[in-house]
Amino acid sequence: MSQSLVEHLSHYPELAAEAAHWQHPFAPNALAGKTILVTGAGDGLGAATAKTYASFGATVILLGRTRSKLEAVNDWISANTGQQPVIVPCDLESLDAATADTLAESISDAFGTLDGIVHHASRLGPRGPLAHYPADEWQRVMQINVNSVFLLNHALFNLLDASPRACVIHTSSSVGRTGRAYWGAYAASKFALEGLSQVLADETEVAGRIKVFSVNPGGTRTAMRKQAYPLEDPKTLPTPEAHMELYLLLQTPISSDGAAVEFVTGQQLDCRDWQGRIQQL
Repeated sequence: MSQSLVEHLSHYPELAAEAAHWQHPFAPNALAGKTILVTGAGDGLGAATAKTYASFGATVILLGRTRSKLEAVNDWISANTGQQPVIVPCDLESLDAATADTLAESISDAFGTLDGIVHHASRLGPRGPLAHYPADEWQRVMQINVNSVFLLNHALFNLLDASPRACVIHTSSSVGRTGRAYWGAYAASKFALEGLSQVLADETEVAGRIKVFSVNPGGTRTAMRKQAYPLEDPKTLPTPEAHMELYLLLQTPISSDGAAVEFVTGQQLDCRDWQGRIQQL
């Protein structure tokens, strides 16, 4: 990677360290003019995605449950990138169609279109056998991990469709592709998310204005991972910034040797082996 891009990211040393090994020559303003909604933007993968997109020129809408965390990300972006994000405090457990429609109206009034959504927000829920799984917790996990994703995609669809090239990324999990004992509602919700992603990709493929993907980050140094594996040494895991080249490339296909590097819509991507899955249009 060119030294100029590493220098461009000097305000974000964790990302600059990863960018030094990136395969793709992103321009510093690769996302300029784009407006992208990131859920779960207060920490972990959501915060890293928001900070990365803003570092490449995007206006980021920060949606999350905890205002103080969103404000911290907002302040970092404002201080380090020159971009002015928008904070949307929202508990996805209580999200309904009316609230999602109100959000869509606000985004429409402010920006006119929406160029992307990254669905990072998720709830792990308890680990245990289905026979003893708490029914109320099942509903809570499914609401946050699946129902709220549908409601946001549904309410924001017309704004996405008005963009020349929009992208919806559903952050999935290994247990959403192969079932595993004791992962309960989390695994079931991620299976449902994969289905939602495939249906939306198939419905929008012909028009071609909206690209839809599911991405499995794999084990990553996040609070949710710590909750799932409390005895694991987090230093053995990649940081969220290690995945940002993929999340960036999905939002902004770039030119390499005169050919557009683009993923075919509907793909199920894995951050651990995605490099071998790029297809050229």
